[in-house]
Amino acid sequence: MNKLSTILLNLVLLSVAALLSGCERPPIEVVQHGYRGTGMAEIYNPRTLATQAKLNEVPAPIAAATPGGPPAAQIYQNVQVLNDLTVGEFSRLMVAMTAWVAPEQGCTYCHNAQNFASDENYTKQVARKMLQMTRKINSDYKSHVAATGVTCYTCHRGNNIPQNVWFKAPHEARTDALIGDKAGQNTVSVVANKSSLPVDPFTPLLLGSEDIRVNGTTALPTGNRHSIKQAEWTYSLMTHMSTSLGVNCTYCHNSRSFANWAESPPQRVTAWYGIRMVRDLNTQHMEPIEKLFPPNRLGPTGDVAKANCSTCHQGAFKPMYGVSMLKDHPELAAQRPALGASAPVAANATAESATVFFAVGSSALTEEAAKSLEVLTQGLSGSSSAKAVISGFHSAAGNVKQNQELAKQRALAVLDLLKARGFDTDRVVLERPRSAEANVSGEDPKARRVEVA
Repeated sequence: MNKLSTILLNLVLLSVAALLSGCERPPIEVVQHGYRGTGMAEIYNPRTLATQAKLNEVPAPIAAATPGGPPAAQIYQNVQVLNDLTVGEFSRLMVAMTAWVAPEQGCTYCHNAQNFASDENYTKQVARKMLQMTRKINSDYKSHVAATGVTCYTCHRGNNIPQNVWFKAPHEARTDALIGDKAGQNTVSVVANKSSLPVDPFTPLLLGSEDIRVNGTTALPTGNRHSIKQAEWTYSLMTHMSTSLGVNCTYCHNSRSFANWAESPPQRVTAWYGIRMVRDLNTQHMEPIEKLFPPNRLGPTGDVAKANCSTCHQGAFKPMYGVSMLKDHPELAAQRPALGASAPVAANATAESATVFFAVGSSALTEEAAKSLEVLTQGLSGSSSAKAVISGFHSAAGNVKQNQELAKQRALAVLDLLKARGFDTDRVVLERPRSAEANVSGEDPKARRVEVA
C-alpha cells in the first residue's frame, strides 16, 4: 500500500511539474493600459525585458561628415542610388552599412575589391534595392514609423540576413491515410507560439491581402462568409504580432470588444498601417528581386526572404524601444535631388575624327554632340574617298547585353545624323559595340562615348 501511495504521489508531482512548466516563474509585472478593472493591462517578465534591452541596444553613431565637398557620383563610379550625397556623406554611410550588415566580411561582402564599381556581386545589387526600400519606408510610411524611422540596422542588427524573416511553407503532400494532411497547422512552430494554429499566416495575410477581420458584425452573421480556417490564420497572425512586439492583445485591442475600432487603443491604427506597409515591402520590393539571389539564399519553395513584424521589432513594442538612428543618418530619410553625375566631358572633333558623349542611359544626341559632328561631316564631305568608322563604347560592369545594345543605339544615332547631313552611307563602317576599360562604369564618360574616325 505504501509503495502504491509513493507511486501515486510521484505521478501527482510529475503532473504538477508538467503543468507548471508552461508557466513563467514570478515575479511578473503588470502595467495598466486602460481603465481600471477592465483587463486593459500589459504583462511583463523583468528577466525577459532585461534580455530584450541588451538585444535592442543602439550602436554609437559615427561622427558626422564635414559639410560640403564634391558629389560622391563625381568621385566614385557607378553611384546610382546615393547620387544625392557628398563624398563625405557617402563614405560615412558606407562605413555604417558595413558595421550594420557585414561587420565580419567588410566592404567585400558587396564589392569586388579590385573594382568597387562592378555590379558582379549580387549583394551590391540587393543593397541598392534595400536603400530604396528604406527611404520609401521613411518617406511614405510615417503613419507607422513616425519620425523615428528605420535604418539598415533596424532589421539586420549586424547580420548579413535579418534573423527574423520568413519563407513560404512547403506544400504538404497528401496521403491516402484517413486523416489526409494537417492543412498547414497542428505542428510545433515558433510562428504560432508553439500552438496548433497555422504555421504560415504570412502568405495569405502579409503577402496576399486576405481579410484579417473575420468576425461578423451582427448577432446572426448570415452574410459573413469567412471560414474557421481564415479565423485560424488571423489568430496565428495576431499571436505572431503579440510575440514580435512583446505585448498582450490589449496593446491594440479593447478587452470588451476586440473588433470595435472606436474603443481601441491608438496602437491599433499604427498596426493597421504597419500591415499595409509590410504587404507593400514584400510585393513591391522583395519579390521583384528574387532572381538576384543565389539558390542558397532562397526558401524551400524557391522564394525570397520576406518581412513580418518580427523583422524590425524583434520582441520590442518599438524597434530598439523607440530610439531613432535616423536622426544620425538623415540621408536615409528620403531621396533628395541628385547632386550631379560624373563630371561632363566636352565633345571634341576635327575634320578627320570626332568623339561624342551621351547622357547616362540615353542614346539621344546632345546639342553639343550634334555640333561637333558638323565639323566632321564638313571635313569628310571634302574628300570623295574618305570613310567614316563609327565605334560605340559601353561599360564592362553590369548587364553586358543591355550595355552592348545601348552602345549600338548610340552608334546608330550618330549614323542617322550623318545620313541627315547627306553623307553617303556606303562610306560608313559601323563597328560592333566595344567595351571600355574593365573598371569603367556606365556613369563614366568613357563608357558612354561614340568615336567617329
